[in-house]
Amino acid sequence: MNAAAKRLLIVEDDVDFAATLARAMTKRGFVVERAHDAASARAIAETFAPSHAVVDLKLPGESGLKVVEHLAARAPTPAIVVLTGYASIATAVEAVRLGARHYLAKPADADEILAALLRDEPDAELDVNPEPLTVARLEWEHIQKVLNEHDGNISATARALKMHRRTLQRKLDKRPPKAD
Repeated sequence: MNAAAKRLLIVEDDVDFAATLARAMTKRGFVVERAHDAASARAIAETFAPSHAVVDLKLPGESGLKVVEHLAARAPTPAIVVLTGYASIATAVEAVRLGARHYLAKPADADEILAALLRDEPDAELDVNPEPLTVARLEWEHIQKVLNEHDGNISATARALKMHRRTLQRKLDKRPPKAD
């Protein structure tokens, strides 16, 4: 890959993490631009024309999924990796459906992100956990699926789950339970 083709857009609301990742990727040969919300990501993408993108799922205002959708509609389509501290099966499936190449749960280091950005083929050698998900994790996954179906609208999600809105907000404010 020539140097002109390695243009990375980092869309991350954590300014410190974005700066650290930008430095690491610059050392690995990328020209890097950063955005801290969806609107600035779209504006930068128009002038910068990234070949690769790392997009945080949880951004202020709009979801990172909207950024993925926007970037995937560009020609040529950049290789997109979604990075999130709120990993769920529903959002992973939706991110890939919208055009992301890979989906990584935080914390992920620069080498893991680089490998995901540059990997073209799916990995059939990934380990499959032989243990079923815990009840807490199943609940978290279901909430994320319903939240995604309602475009992130907490009130509509609470109604669909027949749950009080504040109860749902408390559940969403917690870190996701471990998958195993």
